[in-house]
Amino acid sequence: MLCLTALPVMAQDLPPGLVSAELLPGWETPQGHRITALRLELEPGWKTYWRSPGDAGMPPRFDWQGSANLAQARLIWPRPEVIDSGGERTLGYHRQLLLPIELLPAGPGPIEPRVTVDFGLCLDICVPAQVALVPPPPGADPDPRIQAAMALQPRQSEQQPDCRIDPIADGMQVTATLPSGHGDDDSDVAIEMADEQIWVSAPELGRQGDRITARAELVAGTGKPFAVDPADLRLTLIDGGDAVEFDGCRMKD
Repeated sequence: MLCLTALPVMAQDLPPGLVSAELLPGWETPQGHRITALRLELEPGWKTYWRSPGDAGMPPRFDWQGSANLAQARLIWPRPEVIDSGGERTLGYHRQLLLPIELLPAGPGPIEPRVTVDFGLCLDICVPAQVALVPPPPGADPDPRIQAAMALQPRQSEQQPDCRIDPIADGMQVTATLPSGHGDDDSDVAIEMADEQIWVSAPELGRQGDRITARAELVAGTGKPFAVDPADLRLTLIDGGDAVEFDGCRMKD
């Protein structure tokens, strides 16, 4: 494990592909929340992954157990890039990840955050990496870099896709039809479950008239069919420089 106090981890301490890693100082809101951001700077050609990277990627995992006065850490993911890795489609980031994080206090007084992050780094091969980070004290004013990254999070849609959910041999299959007017032939879709222990395949995309369809398999640890609440599904449409999130879906026969 790589440990530090208020300083970023520099290149000589890190695995190949990672130049530096840090939690930015950020600022405190009038409500007493702390805004910070994980900043990973990568070597040219290297990439790291989004929260739901697809079949081949390694989603980041965050452990905040060493923190004091912390009730919740909310990750505000900027929209990902669609990356072709040897013919496999993954979702992630080249050169840099700047991930805003909103920290909510457990009680009165300042939050003292400390996090261990496990994540993947890829060039021709993928390697696991881990960093342990503590941010410097918060600044007096909002950080425009973090604000810019927050503005890149997917837009939230009030609509819901139409869904079919069917059992398969080792789990369930969901087929989602996005609302009309969303996406084109160059778009990509991610499907996620609220339960992160359930594996979700990279969707197969198709069309139903003028609407995009996305079909994915959901597999739990039991390796058997299981009940799926459509409200627990989240779909993200990545369309060039834009992204839209749909929470839940409407069941169709």
